[in-house]
Amino acid sequence: MKNKRSVFQAFAMIMQFSLNMIVPIVMCTLLGVWIDEKFHIPVITVPLFLMGALAGFRNIFIMAKKIYQDDSKIQKNK
Repeated sequence: MKNKRSVFQAFAMIMQFSLNMIVPIVMCTLLGVWIDEKFHIPVITVPLFLMGALAGFRNIFIMAKKIYQDDSKIQKNK
């Protein structure tokens, strides 16, 4: 039973990482496409995509940093 719990926790963590990466990219890309269609500025999509990718990497970095800090606190208490 304990093994199943760790598998589910790992799966949840992977899903969090993927959502933290995908959502900013998709949102910024959709915003770029909308601006392109509305104002006819075709070059805006690429910078917004890159901004979304950087935001996703930042989110993952912050999340991994929190997880690492939590793990180090748990190991110190043992």
